[in-house]
Amino acid sequence: MGWVVALAALGACARPSWMHLPDVHMPEMPHVSMPHVSMPSVTLPSLHGGAKGSRTSEVEVVQSADVADFYTRAAEFYKRLEGRRFNSVVSFRDAGLRAYFENEQAFTDYYADVADHLTTAHFERSVPVHTSVDEFLVDGPGRARVQVRIVGDDERPFRFWTSTVRREDRWERRSGQWWITPTPP
Repeated sequence: MGWVVALAALGACARPSWMHLPDVHMPEMPHVSMPHVSMPSVTLPSLHGGAKGSRTSEVEVVQSADVADFYTRAAEFYKRLEGRRFNSVVSFRDAGLRAYFENEQAFTDYYADVADHLTTAHFERSVPVHTSVDEFLVDGPGRARVQVRIVGDDERPFRFWTSTVRREDRWERRSGQWWITPTPP
């Protein structure tokens, strides 16, 4: 009986010959360069006071370079959220996070909203582990939205998976800078 078990164990450890795969060499792919697309300039009379009785906006009209700056600034901000405890005074006082908001009120409104979402979603220690931008949406001159996914470990017992919060944040360009503009509750 013991030799049957030993023989079965040796047979289970053997590597069958069909598992050996040949080396596959892929051909070199040609270099493809993408064409340069310039963004058209958008001029709206309501933004420049051209129409009588129209409302003047503080939001700036942007060029394609400004849109690229927006993408970079937004992506950097969401990466800064990773690994921070949102139920901590240290994160709340972080000047690096506050630099993305035009004023103190905008920061505190946004911070409270994110902290509430993380608590409601049962994030462990209110810490986002990973953020990813799902979509950048440029709504018009100087206005954009970002759809972001925030992922963290689930703090509840016997739940070994992650929790996810999806948000859509508004950004506006004022005084030559892109700012997060919290939406009212």
